[in-house]
Order: sequence, then C-alpha cells, then structure tokens
Amino acid sequence: MSQSNAVRRVEAGATAPQSQTFELQPLAGPVGAEIIGLDLSRELTSADFSRVHQAHLDHHLLVFRDQRITPQQHIDFSRRFGRLMIHVLHQFHLAGHPEILIVSNIVEDGKPVGLGDAGKYWHSDISYKELPSLGSLLHAQELPAEGGDTLFANMHLAYDTLPAALRSAIEGKRAVHSYLAKYGQLQKEGNWRPNLSAQQVAQVQEVVHPVVRTHPENGRRALFVSEGFTTRIEGLPEDESRQLLDELFVHSIRPEHLYRHRWQPHDLVFWDNRSLIHLADGTPDHLRRKLYRTTIEGDVPV
Repeated sequence: MSQSNAVRRVEAGATAPQSQTFELQPLAGPVGAEIIGLDLSRELTSADFSRVHQAHLDHHLLVFRDQRITPQQHIDFSRRFGRLMIHVLHQFHLAGHPEILIVSNIVEDGKPVGLGDAGKYWHSDISYKELPSLGSLLHAQELPAEGGDTLFANMHLAYDTLPAALRSAIEGKRAVHSYLAKYGQLQKEGNWRPNLSAQQVAQVQEVVHPVVRTHPENGRRALFVSEGFTTRIEGLPEDESRQLLDELFVHSIRPEHLYRHRWQPHDLVFWDNRSLIHLADGTPDHLRRKLYRTTIEGDVPV
C-alpha cells in the first residue's frame, strides 16, 4: 500500500486489511491452479496480492471457488491488476457497473439480458484493440445443470511445440485482428448480436499484432492468433494466409494444450489473455446460464 493510501485509511478510521491463509493447488493439465482459502470479499494485503499475481503469471489461469462477492468487489479486485476495459456492446453492461459485461443465454420479456453467444469461437478477449486485454475475470451467477464448460488452450505451449517449418513460416509475421471477423455470421446463427451503431463500429477498427508475442511479465513467447478475431496475415496472398492461419488454429487446440473448466457455483476464474485462448463449449437452450465478466487492459504486443 502506498504511503498516501495508508494516510487516507488512518484518517478515515478504516481497519487495515488482514493477511489470509490460502493455498495454491495446480490443476491437472497444461494450465491453471486453484486458490484455496482466499476470500475476495475482503481486501487483500499487498503480500497476499503479490502471491496471487505471481501465481497468475506462473499458471496463466486461477480458479477461486465459492466467491460470494458483489459486482463492486469484483471490479475492485480486477482493478488491482490494471485499468478495466469497457466492452463495445453497451447493451449488455450490468446496470450501474459498465465495467461488467453480462454473459448469459437468458431472455426476459423477449430481450436477452446478456451476450448469449460469447466465446462461440476460440479467441483471446479483445485482441482486436491496440491495447489488447491482459486478462479477464469471469464470475458465475447462475449455472446450468449440464453444459456450460469453458475450454482454455495454452498458447505458450502451442508455440513451443510448433513444427520447425511452421515456426519458420511465421517468424516476424504480423496478423490483422477484427472484432467484426465473425460478427455477421453470429448474427445469422442467433439473436444475440445487435446491429452496431456507427459509434460502436468506430471503436473496433482493425488492428495489427505480431503472430508471436513475448509476454511482458514472464518473458515467454506465445502464439497470438485465434479463429474468432484473426482474419489474415499481412504480406501474404490470401490463400497462403488462410492456409497458414488454419494450420496455426488446428495446432493451438491440440488436446494436450487444453484445460476444460467445469463451473461450480460462485466460481471466479481469472485467465491471462496474453497466454491463452478460450472457447465456450455451449449450454442447452432450455437451461439458464449467467456470468459477470471484467476485462483488464494490457499493453502493445511485441
């Protein structure tokens, strides 16, 4: 805690946060760890936060079970990692909390309460911005009795296991990312995607990022392309670009790169969008699912 924050806390008569006892349990598979015994409804000490931050860098995905937190507590914890991003689909912001995107298949009074087809294609959240996301935190509000899993692919591992010829083919290449890459197709497949206003379209202009990025905190290289948002590789004919991207997409999601998260009530999952891509595995239409998502702004990929 900074000295100025400590002074304000004392002046306000507030109680300093108390350290919590918690454990880190790696998950079976190529990514992820569960944080056991940490209550995110309580403010974390600097030391506890540092442990969580390092665990996130080491494992790329953290699972916090049974978190009975409010939207504001969700936002406050997320903000400790950086500035929060406001999703372009303002139609699905949580009332009073624009930092939270509602991810849900629920329809009330003929209108969807959230984005029902979020994550239908493999993607890294908000890779279509000049400053893509550092990470996302998804908090379960209402879960279906079946389905609703989320799959994650380790893109460090995907890069490390690239065949030599494929690695050589992408060396130094850059790729175009677009929020609109699948948007029209998604509109045809369901009723979740509203028509975008001119102002919304202006917020999601195409950007170009390296095909392989170096993580700014752990120094590891990772593939940074996805079927959801990456449309082409710069400097290549369309057919060569398409073939190369398709090979990368298939390689990225080999079974040995994947972790499947089976949601439990009040789970909060925090993943690194610089290291992973993810996919929503689908929920039966007749079952309700609702989650709240915050997204942390990152930096320019290099």
